[in-house]
Order: sequence, then structure tokens, then C-alpha cells
Amino acid sequence: MKSKTSVIYLVILTIGVIALINILANRFFVRLDLTEDNRYTLSRATKDLLRNLGEPVTITAYFTKKLDPSFDNIRKEFEDMLTEYHSLSKGMVVYEIKNPLKDEKTEQEAQQAGVMELQVQVREDDQFKAQRAYLGAVVQMGEESEVIPAIGQTQGMEYSLSTAIKKLSVKVKPAVGIMQGHGEPPLQQLQQAIYAMEVLNNVEPVYLTDSTNELQRFEAVAIIAPKDSFPETHLDQLSRFLADGKGIFIAINRVGADQNSQWGIPVTTGLEGWLNELGIEVSNNYIVDVQCPTVTLQQQQGQYVSIKPVRFYYFPFISNFADHPISSGLEQIILQFASPVSYIGDTAVIFTPLAKTSEQSGTKTSYSLYDVDREWSANDFPMENITVAAALEGKIAGNKNVRMVVVGDGDFPVGGNQGQVLPDNINLMVNSIDWLSDETGLIELRTKGATLRPLDELEDGKRKLLKYLNFSLPLILVIIYGVFRMQRNQLKKIKRMEVGHV
Repeated sequence: MKSKTSVIYLVILTIGVIALINILANRFFVRLDLTEDNRYTLSRATKDLLRNLGEPVTITAYFTKKLDPSFDNIRKEFEDMLTEYHSLSKGMVVYEIKNPLKDEKTEQEAQQAGVMELQVQVREDDQFKAQRAYLGAVVQMGEESEVIPAIGQTQGMEYSLSTAIKKLSVKVKPAVGIMQGHGEPPLQQLQQAIYAMEVLNNVEPVYLTDSTNELQRFEAVAIIAPKDSFPETHLDQLSRFLADGKGIFIAINRVGADQNSQWGIPVTTGLEGWLNELGIEVSNNYIVDVQCPTVTLQQQQGQYVSIKPVRFYYFPFISNFADHPISSGLEQIILQFASPVSYIGDTAVIFTPLAKTSEQSGTKTSYSLYDVDREWSANDFPMENITVAAALEGKIAGNKNVRMVVVGDGDFPVGGNQGQVLPDNINLMVNSIDWLSDETGLIELRTKGATLRPLDELEDGKRKLLKYLNFSLPLILVIIYGVFRMQRNQLKKIKRMEVGHV
């Protein structure tokens, strides 16, 4: 009778514990993140954003069900993220998940909202077939809404969702000026960067005049690839802008390339002298690097044209980045006739190299022939880790702590006739502007994601070790547990025998 009562109590207790866990799970969302880069942990910026929402946010996710496992993982991860957003915001974020292919009305609703229809591959009856799918969401606050047209991967998911909420919750975005009037490229050639910057900023052109100070209404200003001289009055306005605590982004060319003569030409605008007065030196030479693209060279030989690939050492691939909000998560950028950046000022300013060359690099003077067909040797690359982009923070001008970013190449974010710009080139500039104008920390999410470590890149010995460890570790744990259980039972048996003997 006593045993039966104990079983009933145990069942009731188990049901009560399960009910309590469900209640707590509905009110609190917790998951253990063991990834090296905290991929599944929301950032401080997102948490601060969610805890300070002034109005409710409604998120409608449109996700097709029964897709390939990789797309199902995206859907599950997004659902988990929505649950966590709901929990951290204390109910201010509510969400609904719909299957657009369930009926025609829901599909039209998704399309009208701006969610993209995708064509994905699914495996069915041992064959791959194309299937229509939707993987997007609409974020709404009051009468305004932002759409996330497609979510193709878990990387960047938090950035897309948090920035959509921020765009709706922040009524006044900081103004960022793009300098014009000194031979800078027109805004049409910066559309990729401007489109990304407008997520957190209002971007406008700015023209300096001698009579009025046009910089006062901006939180940050970007100066990109100027070709003409800066009058002294304009440089004075930039100094006052810094002294007021505002930020400046400068991407400057110190060397131009004459394609006809293949000679490097110094570029002088007066901006380099102004930077030098602030303790920032952009050298009047350009970098060559073993880590570079290959280009096709055409040569006329009599009646025939020969084509051969050559390494173009004057366009360095940069993959050495600092652990800094601007550069963390970047994988690779490409620069063109870039110049070294260094700091020669005092210790009142923190100088952080954001991007550096490889371990086999060097410099050439501005007045030198960039012969793409020449013979190169190791002696041409005697240097390593040359800084090509840097962030500065401190009392650069005046008594206020301010921020600046300087890149030794003015053309890296410019598109237009040059075609599409590499995504990380854009990320470098946009992250810089956000770091200068916005201190919420959302810029760290743009490039947040897991680091890939393909097994085929490991050494044979290490790969075999991981393979056998992955196979044998569960078996070893089961055996250890079995031995432990067996020893414990034997001890219990011995104790019972000792008690009976007594």
C-alpha cells in the first residue's frame, strides 16, 4: 500500500514539475550558447533596444514549411530568435508565423508586404526538385512597417531584425554628410554604401562655403577620394567640426595611376597636410602585396595578340583585420594603389589599426613605374602588416573626445562605371560611419556569424583524430556510465549483505 501511494505521489510530482517548467518556459527564454563567437547569444545592443521600446512591435514571419533541412534550420533559428525578442521585451514584441503556401490569400498577403518568392531545391523521392518558398518577415510599429524580403542564412539575422525595429522606433536618425565640391565622386557612384548607411542614418550631400558653416547639422561627415584642393577656410571648418565632438571619415588617395604611361602620380589636396597637423600621416607612396588578384594581360606580337594571366600586386587583398566594432567579422577587402596610414601624434589619442597588409608586402614611391609585366622577387616584399586603415579616438582636435577613421585608399567604396563593390568594402565604410554617428553597438551585428572551419583544410592526423573521437566518444561515455552503475550496485549489494549478516 505504501509503495502504491509513493508511486502516485511521484506521478503527481512529475506532472507538477513538467507544468512548472512549461510555465517558466513561456515567461523566460533561455538557451545555452557554446559557440566560440556567441552566435546564438543576442548582443548588448539588441537587449538595450528591446528593453527600451516605447511602442509594441508586431513581427509577421512568412516561412514555407517542409523544405530542405538547411532552410528548416533557418526557420527554427528565426522562431527561437522571435521567442527571445518577445521574452526580453517583456511582451512588447509579439509575433506570428504564417505559411504563405497554405492558401492563396496568405501568399498574396506576403507578396503585397514585400516578401520575396524564392526558388529552392528540395529532395523528394531521391531527387532534387525546384520548389517555391518564402523566408521573410514584416516588422510593424503603429502605422509604419519594415520588410525583410528574404532570410537566406542565419548570419546577419539578428542585424536585419534589430535594425528594422530600430528604424521604426527611432524617429530622428543622425544626419551624415557626404562631402562634395573637391573632386569627390558623385553620390551615384556611392549608392551601395549610401543604401546601407541609410539604415541608421539620414545621408545627404554637403558643400562647404566660405561664408556659412554647413557642417553644424551633421553628426558625421565622410570625405571620399577628393581630387581638388581644399581651401584653408574649409579645413578650418573641419577642425571646428572635430572640436565640437563630431566624427569624420576620410578615404584618401595619395597616389594616382596614369593608365597611359603606367606611372604613379602624387595626389595633393591639402587634406594630407591637415591630417598631418592632427598627427595622422598618409604616406606619399603605394603598397604592393603578394596577396592580390590575377588580371589578364594582352600583348601584341606581330599579327597576333597573346593573353596571359599576371599577378597585379598593386591591388592588395586585405584579410588581416583588428578585433574592433568596425572591422570585426570582415573577411576580405580589395584596395587600389593604397598608401600606409600611421600615427605620429601624442598619447592623448588611441590609434587602432583596423586593416593591415599580409606578411609579404612592400611600398613603392609615388613617382615609379607600375609595370604589370615585370619580374618580381621576394626582395620586392620586405615588409609586413602595413596599416592601411585606422580608427582614432580621443582629443584629436580640441578638448572633447572624438572619433575619426582614415583609410589610405579613396576608391575602395566607389562603384559606378567600376561595377559592383565587394560587400566587405561596403561594410568597412558603413561600419565606420555607424561607429562615428551611432553608439548603440548595432554595427557589430552586420558581420556577426560563425567562423567556418572546413574539415578538408585540417591536417590528416587532426582530421582522423576528430573522426575517431566523434565516433568513439559516445561509446566510451556509455561504457563509463555502465561501469559506474555496476560498481554502485555491487556496493549496495555488499551493504545489504553486511546488514543481513549483522
